[in-house]
Amino acid sequence: MDIDLKYLSGFGSEFVSEDPRCPGALPKGQNNPQKCPYGLYAEQLSGTAFTAPRTENKRSWLYRIRPSVIHQPFIRIKTHYLSNNWDQNLPNPNQMRWLPFDIPAISQKTDFIDGLHTLCGAGDPRCRSGIAVHIFLCNTSMKDKCFYNSDGDFLIVPQQGILDITTEFGKMRVEPNEICVIQQGMRFSVNISGPTRGYILEVFDTHFQLPYLGPIGANGLANPRDFLSPVAWFEDRDVKGYQVVSKFQGHLFQAEQDHSPFDVVAWHGNYVPYKYNLALFMVVNAVQFDHCDPSIFTVLTCPSNKPGTAIADFVIFPPRWSVQEHTFRPPYYHRNCMSEFMGLIRGNYEAKEEGFLPGGGSLHSMMTPHGPDAQCFEGASNAVLAPTRVADGTQAFMFESSLSLTVTKWGEETCQKLDKNYYNCWQSLKKHFDPNWRPEIA
Repeated sequence: MDIDLKYLSGFGSEFVSEDPRCPGALPKGQNNPQKCPYGLYAEQLSGTAFTAPRTENKRSWLYRIRPSVIHQPFIRIKTHYLSNNWDQNLPNPNQMRWLPFDIPAISQKTDFIDGLHTLCGAGDPRCRSGIAVHIFLCNTSMKDKCFYNSDGDFLIVPQQGILDITTEFGKMRVEPNEICVIQQGMRFSVNISGPTRGYILEVFDTHFQLPYLGPIGANGLANPRDFLSPVAWFEDRDVKGYQVVSKFQGHLFQAEQDHSPFDVVAWHGNYVPYKYNLALFMVVNAVQFDHCDPSIFTVLTCPSNKPGTAIADFVIFPPRWSVQEHTFRPPYYHRNCMSEFMGLIRGNYEAKEEGFLPGGGSLHSMMTPHGPDAQCFEGASNAVLAPTRVADGTQAFMFESSLSLTVTKWGEETCQKLDKNYYNCWQSLKKHFDPNWRPEIA
């Protein structure tokens, strides 16, 4: 797969790209001339309202061989395990942990669309409010088929297998320990080679953005220059019965057309798909005492209208040094007004060395207590506090949301991966209280 990526320097600024096979395909001086170069059609893809403030306005102009309106009527198709019916299952406040989700056997051909499984979520795409967490489990490439999401943005986290993604804007290869964001309405197709698994955070409200840095200053966390977007690439290919699948109000619909939708010769704008390598994250951490809040590890955020409170944050826990003095260094015991879904791309998560495995996940719901297991607590409480490397060979992440998430029937029952014994990891925590303890004898 020939892939050409370019730096999204500025993350949100205006970008231009044209396939080098057609130099001058971008019109000069205006967006929609009477006749576009090369006989192309001009089409705008809007990611915000026309009247959104200029600093928040997102749109791109696509110059394509045929406009995307050329297709047969959409027909509803089976959604398998994709859902946003949060009333299907009763609420469950317990700590939940899933063993690695099973990838279908190769005899059961399953592409990216067929392999979407909704694990939990809240809200309603019809009101443009809420999120969903999906697991994708697939073993075959999409052939003469593309997908687009009318409901919101997909933040895709591959855990096993490489995703070769063709979009209307060009191509991206996304490997484990990288992420990509395919924004609302963008058509894409996923090729794979072998068993493939990963996680998706879907937001219905607005779009992901870099978090404000505040006192951190100008540099830190995910740097804008490290985000990559595709370079324009097109194919002029006639295809009988090409399938265009739309996710609309939580359901899937399919329309047929007689050509490939990846016929965009040139584009410009600030509404684009993009990818990011998690290894490039600039870690900020405590260097004297105490354990910082996990917000210092935020890569991308989707803010709500309430200042400082996110519809969704994407947070990672990368390899780093731990140097705090007089401090219990692992994550502290915690009850949170946010919902926390964690996944593991590789390695062993520092606070739970056993049981939390790559390709699985955990959900700690709103105000449900959680924290290190007994083994981690005892080890960290008695460790010699020398400078120590943390999380080498590991990459855990968190989808955090201000919404109270409901687990689907697939997540709690059908997948059969829910660890019923998860609660036991805390049961052996001992009482260390000593009423005779005094500071002068400590």
